[in-house]
Amino acid sequence: MTGPIPSVALVGNPNAGKSSLFNALTGARQKIANYPGVTVERKAGHASFADGRPIALIDLPGTYSLTPASLDEAVTRDVVLGKQAGEKRPDALIVVVDAANLDNHLCFALELLALGLPTVIALNMLDLAERDGLTLDPQRLARELGVPVVPTVAVRKRGLAELLEAVDEAIRTHQPRDVVAAPRSDASLHQRARALARAATLSETPVRRWTQRVDSVVLHPIGGFALLLALMFVMFQSVYAAAEAPADVLESGIGVLQGWVIDTLPDTFLRGLIVEGVLAGVGAVIVFLPQILILFLFILLLEASGYMARAAFLMDGLMGKVGLSGRGFIPLLSSFACAVPGIMATRAIPDEKDRLTTILIAPLMTCSARMPVYALVIGAFIPARNVGGTPIGLQGLVLFGLFLSGIVGALLVAYVLRRSVTRGNAAGFMMEMPRYQWPRARDIAIALWQRAWIFLRRAGTIIAMTTVVLWLLLSFPKAPVGQSQVEYSVAGRIASGLEVIVKPIGFNHDIALALIPAMAAREVAVSAMATANAIDASGDEEAMAETLGERLQGKWSLATALAFLAWFVFAPQCISTIAITRRETNGWKWPLFMVGYLFLLAYAAAGITYWTAVAFGLG
Repeated sequence: MTGPIPSVALVGNPNAGKSSLFNALTGARQKIANYPGVTVERKAGHASFADGRPIALIDLPGTYSLTPASLDEAVTRDVVLGKQAGEKRPDALIVVVDAANLDNHLCFALELLALGLPTVIALNMLDLAERDGLTLDPQRLARELGVPVVPTVAVRKRGLAELLEAVDEAIRTHQPRDVVAAPRSDASLHQRARALARAATLSETPVRRWTQRVDSVVLHPIGGFALLLALMFVMFQSVYAAAEAPADVLESGIGVLQGWVIDTLPDTFLRGLIVEGVLAGVGAVIVFLPQILILFLFILLLEASGYMARAAFLMDGLMGKVGLSGRGFIPLLSSFACAVPGIMATRAIPDEKDRLTTILIAPLMTCSARMPVYALVIGAFIPARNVGGTPIGLQGLVLFGLFLSGIVGALLVAYVLRRSVTRGNAAGFMMEMPRYQWPRARDIAIALWQRAWIFLRRAGTIIAMTTVVLWLLLSFPKAPVGQSQVEYSVAGRIASGLEVIVKPIGFNHDIALALIPAMAAREVAVSAMATANAIDASGDEEAMAETLGERLQGKWSLATALAFLAWFVFAPQCISTIAITRRETNGWKWPLFMVGYLFLLAYAAAGITYWTAVAFGLG
């Protein structure tokens, strides 16, 4: 007769390779759900011992100790202690530790060993530790800990059979005993962990000492922060320097397509829709794909190299001064791609007021949807020249300033919020510093392709649909001869009403027209202006030959252009961001608060910029 299927939990610090080991052991035999009553993800799967007996595996969220600092970590604690509702206590533990970071990972392992459950240590990523010049003695570590220690390389499926064999043996030979409290002193726990790591280390090469020397620069409170700013500066300089040629190719290609459609189709409703709506509107956004991909290339390289975690550590001190913790850095960094995943990533922030503040300031991070707007206006109004005889491009400098303005604005808003509506104390955080490594070209290429596909899919759905609707509103009713079709149309009349509100901050009819559809997706501001200008230029070959930037140069003052850029630094995000904020805050109170304060900031910033520019004779 077979007994109940034993359940085994995989536990460990973040970045120990725990999920990779779980996937290697279970393969396709796994399912994902949420723990009862919470939004923490639950991954469960099945494996088999050598004789075919089944074993149930649970992949628990990564944590640094049994004293939780977040909802994820609380779930891990409750499961291993048998206190999680709807979840039985595991029969055994597989404690996954990073072989290259033994002294840190063994702290948590010691806490878990004190629980008295059958336990096996998976000494994971041993190949990377050896590559970095670290030679360990698993048998010595096993003797010191009193439990089996099995070397594994999860991504290569090495050591899996030995690991399951050790788990089977640990369950069969385990003698039940009372739970023993782990050492209460963190200092003594760390001291014991360091002693164990030293005992298990046979040799260490200078490579690891080199990493420590690099970190002494990268993590320096002054030098490290200067390096971070320098990397950001180079990134934004490259956005213009490297993207100009491919952007010109895309723009020329769209122009050729428009010309082919005009030559092929008769002058009908369908031709107007394709040329003035789809190609002019959507095409005006697609030409900025190279800038977006270059921006993401830098971000992906920094993440893959191991630098981004160190940037989060650096920002912890600055964020602490405004009432946030370094845990908010990763969600805010994610918001540079899109605020939606950034806001969802705040679930890892344990303090509710801290999390709410991070959600409310996430839209101030300059997301990729702003790039087409920035690139269009900067390209049209900021000269493509270097600053003061240096190799620093003026256009890249302005773009860097816009991104920096969003970051500074977010920190200032956080400072005010944490002392008013989201009052609370900032909490510190622990994070594992990943090893430095060369980014894999294949991984970077796949991530860039995914980003490009997301952008193109967005252009082909939300932006395309919004542009078509706008084209219809701009095309009807037909204007009498001699009158502007754009101003006479339904959309034009709506824009004329809005223009009264935004005229004091320097905005004209074009901008008023673009602001409303931009709420659907920020890039639509560009496609809206492109569609309106295409309708205005219809039938005028010379006007149709002009780019959108060239047409704006003839209709806007520099003061208006600068005010428009300032508006987009602070203006509310798209409808998707508002919707995800409502879902994450369980109501409309905070989304409406977010939209309101962002509108006020945007209006004030645009107005101050415009009036200042006019005072300097730029109006």
